Amino acid sequence: MSKDIDTGKDRFLHTLIRVKDLDKSIDFYTRLLGMKLTRKTDYPSGEFTLAFVGYGEESEGAVIELTHNWGQEKPYDLGNAFGHLAIGVPDIYGTCTQLEKEGVNIPRPPGPMKHGGSVIAFIEDPDGYKIELIERA
Repeated sequence: MSKDIDTGKDRFLHTLIRVKDLDKSIDFYTRLLGMKLTRKTDYPSGEFTLAFVGYGEESEGAVIELTHNWGQEKPYDLGNAFGHLAIGVPDIYGTCTQLEKEGVNIPRPPGPMKHGGSVIAFIEDPDGYKIELIERA
């Protein structure tokens, strides 16, 4: 006889991505995507820094943990299992126009999904992670 696990107070906390240039990544997520830096901590004995960015306090919603391993020379292999992060924006066309002016790579310009549904776009962060923008009023 199995007993269900009580998940009533569980919640999603964060997603970790490894970044090569922490300052460049913090600038991208805060200045260009409007998130705020909620905390940043150096771990000298482990030679890494953790920075957390999000649209609100960590106590209110999920955030992104940016992990910078000191001395990382090469870009990270992004693999083929990770898909993308998704962010809702009120004006996808205006957002993409501004991001393009800032030099952000937009491999899939804004437009309706191929098989109907939402208006989406895909952008890339400084390390090449894909971010899906979804228009939400």
